[in-house]
Amino acid sequence: MTVRRNVAPWASATLVLTALLATSCAGEKDNDSRPAASSSSATPHGYVEGAEESAEQQSRLLLNDPNSGDSRVLDLITGQVHMTARVEGAVRLGTDGRFGYLHASGGTQVLDSGAWMVDHGDHIHYYSSAIRDVGKLAVGRQAQVRSDVVVTAVTDEVGRTVLYDRSKLEKGEIASSRTLEGTYTGAVLPYEEHLLAFADGSSTTKLVVFDRKGKRAASPDVECEEPRGDAVTRRGVVLGCADGALLVRMEDGAFTAQEIPYGEEVPAKERATSFRQRPGSDTLTAPAGGDAVWVLDVSARTWTRVDTGPVVAANTAGEGSPLLVLETDGSLHGYDIATGKQIARTKALLTGEERADTDDSAPVIEVDRSRAYVNDPEGKKVFEIDYNDDLRIARSFDLDIEPVLMAETGR
Repeated sequence: MTVRRNVAPWASATLVLTALLATSCAGEKDNDSRPAASSSSATPHGYVEGAEESAEQQSRLLLNDPNSGDSRVLDLITGQVHMTARVEGAVRLGTDGRFGYLHASGGTQVLDSGAWMVDHGDHIHYYSSAIRDVGKLAVGRQAQVRSDVVVTAVTDEVGRTVLYDRSKLEKGEIASSRTLEGTYTGAVLPYEEHLLAFADGSSTTKLVVFDRKGKRAASPDVECEEPRGDAVTRRGVVLGCADGALLVRMEDGAFTAQEIPYGEEVPAKERATSFRQRPGSDTLTAPAGGDAVWVLDVSARTWTRVDTGPVVAANTAGEGSPLLVLETDGSLHGYDIATGKQIARTKALLTGEERADTDDSAPVIEVDRSRAYVNDPEGKKVFEIDYNDDLRIARSFDLDIEPVLMAETGR
């Protein structure tokens, strides 16, 4: 396999009960809605009503079979499988780390996985609570949903965006707070107490920034041709464009935008139009046509194209971890990103045949800090992979549904 560089330069099997962190939260952001202790007799630091805090990540997998409509939540700590709301005809499953959004023609069903984390930078709080069905958003299968700890932005098929109170969702209620004026291309992203969006217009669109009340704020003077794909990293928001990506971040109280070009002309069918990552990671992956994968190192501002085989799904944990590629032979392959060489491969994980360039119902690779998960719909299984041990299959989970759609929460 070859690489073309284009610019210079699980978790423990025992459930850990509540273990409140003693570390101070000095410097926590104002947008953290969780209360902190003010004295030894006050509410304990990190306390969330109705939730248990744990010392370890409380990962869960949301699973759905669009044909039967059956949904399940697989607790990766206990191995227990929980039933939840039936959603028939779902075509896509998204998550913001806690809530799952099942997109179907009749609306988008919101499921609370009951697992999430709060990152304070110098330490992280892990929480678990009851799994429940929250309700339905009146938007169709193409809606885009993005969240932070305060607001959930839902952009429908025509670009109209409605903001929802995140604290109400956490209580099991769906309550909209306001609608943004105008229409927008792609998702509207909550970030740094603001909203980032591309103004709907011609093929080239201008980046605009709003505060949470929908008022225009100062924006970088930058445009993006054919915007598609977005990801939040520790270094800022990555927005995909025809010629590469934009990195948007807050610096000294103002937003800046930096271009990360491919460095060469890339055909439309080989552009990065959707990103996968370990949540928070600065390394992103995206299909580069049918037989290769783009790896975007946000820290180094570089794109690397890894020639693989016919790609079904790709992801990486970043930080020196292998590029994981599920290929049409049904096997998971590991590649060294720097050299492009294949360094590991599993047996065939998928029961049925897959093809490259499949839609949103294709199997996926979910990655956390120590494990990766691959869904085998026809085999009614989920595989847990230790990607730091030559792609060793650590566990497999047998299910009573075909897990066509899968997303991990609690990360």
